[in-house]
Amino acid sequence: MKAKGFFVTGTDTGVGKTVVAAGLVAALQNLGHNVGVMKPIATGGVKRRPNLVSPDAEFLAHVADAPEPLRIINPIILAEPLAPSVAARRAKIEIDLDLVRRSFEEIAAAHDLVIVEGIGGLLVPIISRTYRVADLAAEMGLPLIIVVRPDLGTLNHTLLTVEVARSRGLKIAGLVVNNYDADTADIAVETNPAELARETGLRVLAIVPHDTDTDPAKPALGPAVIEACQAIDFERLLR
Repeated sequence: MKAKGFFVTGTDTGVGKTVVAAGLVAALQNLGHNVGVMKPIATGGVKRRPNLVSPDAEFLAHVADAPEPLRIINPIILAEPLAPSVAARRAKIEIDLDLVRRSFEEIAAAHDLVIVEGIGGLLVPIISRTYRVADLAAEMGLPLIIVVRPDLGTLNHTLLTVEVARSRGLKIAGLVVNNYDADTADIAVETNPAELARETGLRVLAIVPHDTDTDPAKPALGPAVIEACQAIDFERLLR
């Protein structure tokens, strides 16, 4: 699988990968890029007759104004909000990685860049004990953008994620601190962005603020998220 773009992962579930991925899409489109989106595997699907649908995939498709149907953008969707390996086992189905590969190749062929949003963190099992999110990222060959929390505990979570990525030979484009609320920031939140850069040796590409105008359920992407992502030096990252 060959393409240009970024694989958006996070230090854990709920860190805001979808919002950051959407912000990246909007910022890159504003720079004139033709951007495709993909959520290869999702769990916690919502019933939309007759199919299950991933709200995350719907949001990315909306922001990107994607021409592809959701079955291509999100080829694997499982009902229960669990790790993919667990949700698939409980549903008594097998995850078809070839379906993911074909969908990725179709999207990559139609766009200059692809933003792929992973599921959970890098060690989340897709196929139990044999294939994890990190393996999917390695196959796609896209540099990682790691979404991290701003608050206490983020140093440990981020360092663990970076160590896993480096141990597997994955290229890391940088970190994005998400949901930063300057009005309520304590000393940990204030000092963490600089410490994250110092401890990992990576760039903090953007600090995305808490944005009440952003609501994937509507769906709506607030201007503060887009503005923060537009500050990223994409020209350097895409060389």
